[in-house]
Amino acid sequence: MKFHNRECCFLCWGTSGCPLLIFLFCGIANCRSIQRIKECDITCSQGVQCERKQPDDLFSRFCRDAPESLNPNVLENMKITTVMKCSPASQCSLHLNIIGTVIYDVHIRGVEICSMTLSSQRTQCVTIRFTKIKRKKFLMHKIQVQANTFEVGVSEQVYVTMKTFPDFCGIQLTETYYVEDCNNRDVGKHVWSCLTGKLDYMVNKENKIITVNVSNILQDYDYNVRLCKKHFVCHDIGAHAVIRKENATKSVTLPYSEILPCLCIEGWSAIPDARRTRLCPFKNDISTLWDNIAYNPMKQVLAWVPLCPVNAKVHLCWMTDDKQKCVNIPDSLSAAHNQVSYSQVDTHPRLCMKFATETGYWVKCPFPTGPFSAWDMKTYLMPNSMEIKLTSPTKAKFSVFICNRTNFNSCEPLQKYTLVYVEALETVTLNMSREICGSNICIQGIREDVNYSFPTQICDIPCISQDPESKEDNFLQMIIVTAVQVLSAVIFTYIGYKIFKVCHQKREQKRLLKSQVKEMSEIASSLEQMTLLSTKAEGDR
Repeated sequence: MKFHNRECCFLCWGTSGCPLLIFLFCGIANCRSIQRIKECDITCSQGVQCERKQPDDLFSRFCRDAPESLNPNVLENMKITTVMKCSPASQCSLHLNIIGTVIYDVHIRGVEICSMTLSSQRTQCVTIRFTKIKRKKFLMHKIQVQANTFEVGVSEQVYVTMKTFPDFCGIQLTETYYVEDCNNRDVGKHVWSCLTGKLDYMVNKENKIITVNVSNILQDYDYNVRLCKKHFVCHDIGAHAVIRKENATKSVTLPYSEILPCLCIEGWSAIPDARRTRLCPFKNDISTLWDNIAYNPMKQVLAWVPLCPVNAKVHLCWMTDDKQKCVNIPDSLSAAHNQVSYSQVDTHPRLCMKFATETGYWVKCPFPTGPFSAWDMKTYLMPNSMEIKLTSPTKAKFSVFICNRTNFNSCEPLQKYTLVYVEALETVTLNMSREICGSNICIQGIREDVNYSFPTQICDIPCISQDPESKEDNFLQMIIVTAVQVLSAVIFTYIGYKIFKVCHQKREQKRLLKSQVKEMSEIASSLEQMTLLSTKAEGDR
């Protein structure tokens, strides 16, 4: 099976240098001229007369067994092109021009050619019968047959068959053919279904209306304009108007309910199978897509339905205190195809939905106001302990524990958590020791009776010495201790001085006494010597 006029961009898929080949092929295909014909007819090779024949009866539509002498390759080839037939009023239609080659045999009296449009299942057939043919002269000769009676539409895919007449089973040629589209120069200019018109618009956001001006349209036909939502096809939303052919003002006003990226303006001439032109003026305004969030309190389901097709990733997240960041809740990632829903979510004002696309991300918080009140956790410092108070507008279950914050999203538990049951509009108080404290120490609370929540943290737990009253007491105690130490030092210094002075005086007295004793000893010794000398002198006398 052969293919003709296939979409050019598929020809070099995965081939190096593809952009250049695509440009060259598409340029040639779009610029290729379409042959004009004056009349639709059948012809045969020179020397062979043929005529168009209608089938005689129903049984002629069934095949019969081929004679053994018949060559199974009696149908040699088939060539298909597009031709254009135009009327004096420049109304042009497209037709298939089919040329087939037959190797003549005495059992063959002609050929049958059929076309079937795959989109509409429309079938057209023509039987070409050879007449007044000299059988011996043309036996085993090649005969060309041509038919251009098959009318087709722009961009149609057509299945073409050529059989022998009569129809011998198993002997036929088949081909699939693609008719040129409106990008072809001749088709775009001369086939009315390709004349789409030009659309211009103005938006009045205050009155929610769009004024559409139309130009370059068929003058003798009405023109349709509508608003539609583009999904795989453009779905009608009720805003539709007709510009009458006699109306000199080629403009209409259409109301809209909301601006969406898939809201489009579509226009086409009021002729069968007219080609449509479409303009989507808000295709880049995707911020409105994230507003369609709803919460069902009976089923406890939070859901978002995209109003237009969009490629986005959706997370539940928890808004920080400073509202500068929304932290993703684990295991909440969903891809936006049709609908995204979450069951049993914490209806906290800080619980939000985050939508991420290739161009950026958007955060929408569905519970900021209304009946959804936030549960709350607060701490109160006591001299040697700390009170934790939990309050909830609805009946809920929480876990509370002390943890060590390792980074913004992670807090390592230090004490085993405590389950706390809180009745609606009541407050539960917990007492915790202040022995564990520090800048990275946090008290973390999280709701346990829902599927999606996020921990609330109170960090930078002060130590006991950091209590304001304790600071004053410690300061006074420090002053007293310092004063006592200074006074003790002064007293000990004074006593030491006195002891040193007394010891020094005693040492001086002892030294003087020794000196006096020595002097007295020396005097006594001198007196003794003098006495001895005096006694000796008297003895000498």
